[in-house]
Amino acid sequence: EDDDILIINKPAGMLSQKANPKDISANEHIIRYLMENGKITEEELRTFKPAVCNRLDRNTSGILLAGKTLKGLQQLSAELKSRSMEKYYRCLIAGDIAAKQKKKGYILKDERQNQVSVFQDGGANRKYIETEYDPVERFGEFTLLEVHLITGRSHQIRAHLASMGHPVVGDPKYGDEKINRIFENKANVTRQLLHAYRVEFTNKTSVTAELPSDFNQAILYLQSLKENK
Repeated sequence: EDDDILIINKPAGMLSQKANPKDISANEHIIRYLMENGKITEEELRTFKPAVCNRLDRNTSGILLAGKTLKGLQQLSAELKSRSMEKYYRCLIAGDIAAKQKKKGYILKDERQNQVSVFQDGGANRKYIETEYDPVERFGEFTLLEVHLITGRSHQIRAHLASMGHPVVGDPKYGDEKINRIFENKANVTRQLLHAYRVEFTNKTSVTAELPSDFNQAILYLQSLKENK
């Protein structure tokens, strides 16, 4: 946190922004925090509201960026729009990825189903995607990846990996039901193990958000299997 921006490590289960008027999202938590700490007043909120600049799915954890002031909001929005900010995620996926690789494709979103499909070729309403994957730890049948999100489309990481045959563990939408059941029973995983892990700004500073407990529990489970082989 500084005078203009606030960065939080969002837990899984929390909305980034309201979907319905009655929702309590990260925005509301941030505004309450700023009011409780005397950093903004009711009167100031009538003319400007601090707001989250990036979005994470409800059950994706990790870094959310918020502008506390108009200046902060504009600076963050400009970096996000120009893609000058580098965003890295951690995810646990099915399958063995042995080397760093960059994948390109096209994505088409079904708004009614809130689900996307990945294609190798462009077409009507298909949007270009580019994602880079780097293995952090390999467990034989599973891999802990660091993902560099080059383009930032809805569900990009989850859908792109699933289209390659490497679904994210715990993902109810694009994942493998059998794998998800195993991890729910063995490591209490009830959501996709995808975490917005690190952001690198254009001024060369970076921020890292620690992995949540359910993610670490799944890693410990896989490490124990590896040691017992």
